[in-house]
Amino acid sequence: MLRLLQGKIFKNSNTKGLNATLGQFEEKFGKGMNPIKKNRGAEGQGSRGENKPPTTNNEGLIVICGATATGKSGIALALAQRLNTVIISADSRQVYREFDIGTAKPTPAERQLVPHYLIDICNPTETLTLAQYQDQAQGLIASPLLPCSSAPLLLVGGTGLYIKAVVRGLKIPRVPPQPELRSQLQSLGQTQLYAILALVNPAAANKIHPNDQVRTLRALEVFYVTGCPISQQQGENPPDYPILQIGLDGEPEAIARRIERRTEKMLAAGLVKEVETLAHKYGWELPLLDTLGYREIKQYLRHEVTLSQAQELIISHTRQFAKRQRTWFRASPEMEWFDIDCPDLLEKIWQRVQVFREHLN
Repeated sequence: MLRLLQGKIFKNSNTKGLNATLGQFEEKFGKGMNPIKKNRGAEGQGSRGENKPPTTNNEGLIVICGATATGKSGIALALAQRLNTVIISADSRQVYREFDIGTAKPTPAERQLVPHYLIDICNPTETLTLAQYQDQAQGLIASPLLPCSSAPLLLVGGTGLYIKAVVRGLKIPRVPPQPELRSQLQSLGQTQLYAILALVNPAAANKIHPNDQVRTLRALEVFYVTGCPISQQQGENPPDYPILQIGLDGEPEAIARRIERRTEKMLAAGLVKEVETLAHKYGWELPLLDTLGYREIKQYLRHEVTLSQAQELIISHTRQFAKRQRTWFRASPEMEWFDIDCPDLLEKIWQRVQVFREHLN
């Protein structure tokens, strides 16, 4: 018998007889305690991730992606001006207001030149889920109200999961984070959590490492809220509009040099002051202040490292992050790669875009 805090025992018909104690488990969390057949209404369908991608974008979508510091923003800005189109950001930190320098957010002048969307749409104390991002991005792609009518839209950024959610039409369970439920589950410890997951959803457990508490918690959270295993709610529903995926890449040494230069520019632009202001306004424990670039400057402001050491840490951690990004994007067979050190990079990409548009007619 499993016990969570001091609550009564609930029997979940989907656990094959397992008795799960979920504390003072509120009714709003109780769908996982009932048979799946009771979850077939509109709310249940939404939670099962059966989202439909937009199908009204006849001009197509162009993705510009790649590792950090590969020049995505500059290429996208130039292309958008030539196409007379707009840019939809695919950056998981640029969605937050006031986090500007450390996220390499487009400047106000650049945003005047080309309309940018899905930037500055959340307060730093809020959390934008992947499902929420997908909904907003797909809504923009399908919208007839954007200030471009005869050109493809540009989806630009380095957050691979954001891009995949759009171009693959990922089916994402529409279950927002449940802090109370997570707290109760966490009290069991990861070993027991993973054992529960293996019982209620073996397919999900097979895909999740036994030590990965974040994904384990999420799988259990979705199960108990919706009454349906997360493995049955995931999948893909690709959009039917044409998509051109352009990846920017270069030799690791070239990317490293770019990362060093960009870090220097961020510091010169006032990154330290930005972090200090954010910490005083929202508190040092704000989760976003523990992300790349901000975490290291926070260490400096707390006198844990020197500014020079913080700079070196940012460069080192950014190089590691870029390596992971390259691995992610390289796994996509649809990606067409362009070398960032090519002297006529923009023109080569422009030629490919023209061919893409010709095939639309």
